[in-house]
Amino acid sequence: MTITDADCLAETLAFNKQFEATAASRPARGETLDATVLASLRRNRLGGNTPPVRLPQGQDRVVADGVKVRAFVPDRVDGVYLHIHGGGWAFGSASGQDERLWHLAEQARLAVVSIEYRLAPEHPFPAGPDDCEAAARWLMDHAAAEFGTQRLLIGGESAGAHLSVMTLLRLRDRHGITGAFRAAHLLFGPYDLSMTPSQRSFGSKRLLSNTDTVRGSYELFTPEMGAEQRRDPEVSPLFADLSGLPPARIVVGTEDPLLDDSLFLAQRWQTAGAPVRLGVVAGAMHGFTLFPLTITERELRRERDFLATA
Repeated sequence: MTITDADCLAETLAFNKQFEATAASRPARGETLDATVLASLRRNRLGGNTPPVRLPQGQDRVVADGVKVRAFVPDRVDGVYLHIHGGGWAFGSASGQDERLWHLAEQARLAVVSIEYRLAPEHPFPAGPDDCEAAARWLMDHAAAEFGTQRLLIGGESAGAHLSVMTLLRLRDRHGITGAFRAAHLLFGPYDLSMTPSQRSFGSKRLLSNTDTVRGSYELFTPEMGAEQRRDPEVSPLFADLSGLPPARIVVGTEDPLLDDSLFLAQRWQTAGAPVRLGVVAGAMHGFTLFPLTITERELRRERDFLATA
């Protein structure tokens, strides 16, 4: 394991400490989200207390099976990035990162199509994965006509990284499709919903995610499932056969309860035969790319370069 960005560690840890201090004045999320907290999380930008900015460049559309997407199409398009947002399968939205996605579209010359998948607890597993599968199949059939290219990429953050891997596995296992997506970009995802050692041992530190909030997300997404049921490869991709998947870039921070998930997935991905770039960011907490940090600037540049050249 190679750890990057050690030169930024002091800044990163100082931000973490400040975040913890601020979080101490807010209600703890714990293992359950009451309706008021969930409504606030859905109303505001991920990691913040203000609504997200909606840009006029975003185009809201409805595609296969009624699935909604938000598309960002720059003047030049060399590929299409199917983006799946994070938020513990229960909040977040396709319109929650307009500024970041539009910047990525322009800089990497990609049409970015972000999926508005159905959210738990109103729509628990398998609703979200079903929507992502439908959007991926629509894009395979229509990318050439819609965007002038069949160069497809997929990825997302946190729960969106999990859903990205599940989508690739569903395409392979349900439809015999491999190779349609040329690369996967996976930021700090949960890949074992029965909980890896790092998830269990992280504890109650009031960073963006901890042991209790991770467990609570699983309860919302997969209600009434026990640990053994959550080890089903259709729920936890760490237990799946990973053969036939595309090259991947997998990123996580050392202060993330999901650290083991990325380390284990990268090893299994590579063993299954596909190239993997693993990035482990010194001191970074879960969701660090949501915040104005040096490591965020660097990571977004690495993401852009990977997707532009994959």
